[in-house]
Amino acid sequence: MMSKRQAQREAKQLYRLCLINGLLDENRTRQVAGRVATAGYRACPLILAQFLRLVRLDRARHTANIESAAPLRADLLLAIEGGMARRYGPGLTTAAAVRPSLLGGVRIQVGSDVYDASVQAGLAALERSF
Repeated sequence: MMSKRQAQREAKQLYRLCLINGLLDENRTRQVAGRVATAGYRACPLILAQFLRLVRLDRARHTANIESAAPLRADLLLAIEGGMARRYGPGLTTAAAVRPSLLGGVRIQVGSDVYDASVQAGLAALERSF
């Protein structure tokens, strides 16, 4: 029986095999997951769960979610994407969404980093100060 710690080590090794120049390769990831799933070991579900967790964390680190109260102009969106690419490196994908509840401004989330310059966040900070 494989312990959770051993499964984490195995999953981490498999995850490293899927990296090419520091970026996760989708084809390798599918091949690795397929081979582990068909291996037939009792610990396969545990290893795959840990591997999936690592892949999800990587995707979150390389995805910038840009939310604004109104649709952003194309040049402004390109400037934000350029700044995020300089800060977080190559391989960053962006997803822009309109969220009217922000009232104004922009909110950007990359992994666990949040850059919130929205009116909603400003009002919440003002409310906390009173």
